[in-house]
Amino acid sequence: MIKYLRITLFLITGLIAPHISFAKHIIGGEVTYECLGPASGGQNYRITMRIYRDCDPTTGGADFDNPAYFSIYRGTENNNSRFSTLQVPYQGDFRIIPDTPACIKNVPFVCVEQATYVFEVVLPVSASDSYFIVYQRCCRNNSIVNIYDPESVGATYAVEITPNAQTFCNDSPTFSEFPPIIICKDAPLIFDHSATDVNGDQLVYSFCAPEVGGGPILTNPGYTECEGAQPQPPCAPPFAPVPFIQPQYSPGNPMGGNPQITINPVTGVITGIPNKVGRFVVGVCVDEYKAGVKLSTIKRDFQFNVTDCDPSVLALIDGGDSLVYTQTGYYMSSCGQQNLFIQNNSVDQQFITEFEWRFNLNGTPYVNNSDWSPTIQFPEPDRYLGQLLLNPGKECADTANIIVDIFPGVNADFSYEYDTCVAGPVAFTNLTQAEIPIKSYAWSFGVPNGTSDEENPEYTYLIPGEHPVRLIATDSNNCRDVIVKPIQYLPAPQFIIIQPSSFIGCSPGIITFNNLSVPIDSTYNIVWHFGTGDSIVNVISPTYTYIEPGLYTVSVAITSPIGCFASDTFTNLIRVVPSPTADFSYNPEKVSNIAPTVTFTDNSKDADRWFWQFDRFGTSNQINPVFTFPDTGLMRVLLVVTHPEGCKDTLVKFIDVVPEITWFMPNAFTPNGDGVNDGFLGKGFLEGMQNFNMTIWNRWGELVFETSNPSESWSGRAQQNGGMSPAGVYVYMVSFTGPRGQKFEYRGYATLVR
Repeated sequence: MIKYLRITLFLITGLIAPHISFAKHIIGGEVTYECLGPASGGQNYRITMRIYRDCDPTTGGADFDNPAYFSIYRGTENNNSRFSTLQVPYQGDFRIIPDTPACIKNVPFVCVEQATYVFEVVLPVSASDSYFIVYQRCCRNNSIVNIYDPESVGATYAVEITPNAQTFCNDSPTFSEFPPIIICKDAPLIFDHSATDVNGDQLVYSFCAPEVGGGPILTNPGYTECEGAQPQPPCAPPFAPVPFIQPQYSPGNPMGGNPQITINPVTGVITGIPNKVGRFVVGVCVDEYKAGVKLSTIKRDFQFNVTDCDPSVLALIDGGDSLVYTQTGYYMSSCGQQNLFIQNNSVDQQFITEFEWRFNLNGTPYVNNSDWSPTIQFPEPDRYLGQLLLNPGKECADTANIIVDIFPGVNADFSYEYDTCVAGPVAFTNLTQAEIPIKSYAWSFGVPNGTSDEENPEYTYLIPGEHPVRLIATDSNNCRDVIVKPIQYLPAPQFIIIQPSSFIGCSPGIITFNNLSVPIDSTYNIVWHFGTGDSIVNVISPTYTYIEPGLYTVSVAITSPIGCFASDTFTNLIRVVPSPTADFSYNPEKVSNIAPTVTFTDNSKDADRWFWQFDRFGTSNQINPVFTFPDTGLMRVLLVVTHPEGCKDTLVKFIDVVPEITWFMPNAFTPNGDGVNDGFLGKGFLEGMQNFNMTIWNRWGELVFETSNPSESWSGRAQQNGGMSPAGVYVYMVSFTGPRGQKFEYRGYATLVR
């Protein structure tokens, strides 16, 4: 598809008036040569230069040089000398004026003029030296966006006639088409920038760097020097490349785009989708080869204008999932189907007056201008080239290039084999038929993670039932076929495997039997016998409780839904031994803070290991331990006993360590100051005592002493600091509350002796 405004070239007859001014808005050019044959002193060559400029009067463009100065240098690119200098008059121009057809919207005004300079020169044939024909001029269009300071960057247009080209009296290639002047942003661009060669030599295309020549000096001195606007004569090679704004742009990527604008090295077709508005300087090189020997390189330097115009006539097609749009056009493929329907989605139909489908069907032309969306019968598997042309030869035209590959079909198939009654692998045999070698096989066996890429795989199913097996066979053309076949897989297990594989434990033995046999599921008839006379049916993994000690044999029988049978017996699989019985006694039976040491006696049965825990205060592994409790209260005593086979039993008893209080009162005291029995004071074990009160009364009922401190004694004086009480008998009363709230009261006589 050519997504640009096709501009008609109008020939302006006659010569324009001479002007001596700098060509400020040069936008491109190229130099080519023809070998006219032998002449006196060498070979006669016709040199042709075409140069392009922006002639929009609003931009202040200048006229072409008349005459133009050319230099011819002899030697190599880096070592040469001037052979001659020529002044060539202006030959005429083609003015290119775009109109604005209805099928293109938002087209800006662009004016481009082409000037042609032609001259002949005789060059001596050299086996080692090239001839460089050079023209230089400044400057380029100041609105170019892909190089630095474009208004100060001049241009060199040159061609090299190599020694090989001289030997063959070679003609250089010439470009066939004028470049597009307007390119629409975000529309696919396909432009044939190819060249023709009269000698039929091989041509190779590439993007390359335009070259700098001349400079922005506009007045003398300097105007005609190498840095001036019009070098007279043009300066010698080598020539510097224009300064691309990097990394966005480069000689090989002069315009960007998405996909990037590229040139096909074989066809010279420029493709891609420009995605930025602006003016871009682009260099296109054509290398010419004869029998692998390079003869010449011609270069066209041109300005591409990308705008926001909208091309309304677009050749668009749809060919289903196989359709791919490439930089050379549309690509379609079909596997095993030679009738191909192509959907025409071209727009805008109101501007499409003619359309035509063209294909070369192995030498037979196919032309169809009646079916908007045709079904084409391709004769055999092969590659076919075609086009969809819209308004061919008219102003609003577009073309879609089409490549169609018709590939032979693939017929996927397979067979399988397995023992239907004894579980084992299923062997799959590939039976796929294809004319093209199969490059890959993709098997899916109908179960999670069950896949293979082998040609003839084997697979062992762990899950019974019907499994849909799928094979995808793909050949080297990426043609593929898919086949699905169901497999009924219901054999009996080859081996019956259960867990535990052995068991020794104490009664009651609660055992879960894990059936690891494969393949089985709930559709299988499974019978368990546990060696006790009990059985369970149709449970894959049962749980059974052995009550009595003993040795037990377990058997399992499995029958598949199609009657395949397997069984096995596991002799003496289960051994159940008696469980131990934990028991103990202790002495003394009454434990208190006064007597906190307890002797424990083990009374357990069938135990060979003991573990005692005395509340939070200690542990022991002795059979009959002795333990002293450091505190009072209800103590939890735990005994865990272990059978020789590892079975355990546990017993817990609670022992109350009673907090006891004792209190003893004397019956006489002698307060004579000799330090012996000078005070009246009771004694005892008083931990936890509360609310203590002691009073002493004389025989007349008078209170002579009172205290709430159990450690305070009566000194024999009235209220401790009064006069000395007379000898005699006194009455005491003592009361207090114990640690568990019990009430204690004591009454008696205290004899004061002098």
